[in-house]
Amino acid sequence: MNKDQVKGTAEKVKGKINETIGKATGDKAQEVKGDLQQGAGQARKNVGDVEEAVKDAKKKPI
Repeated sequence: MNKDQVKGTAEKVKGKINETIGKATGDKAQEVKGDLQQGAGQARKNVGDVEEAVKDAKKKPI
């Protein structure tokens, strides 16, 4: 696991928390912020996944 995967996952968790709090309190702005954080976190995690796949592919003999 690389840093982008870890940070992306952490951002997704923070986003889910913000979304849940926003829903519970009726705060639409916080709910939207949480949704956006989750999207950004997923994007960062995807970048990390691609980096790992490239790294793994380089290790395999042809």
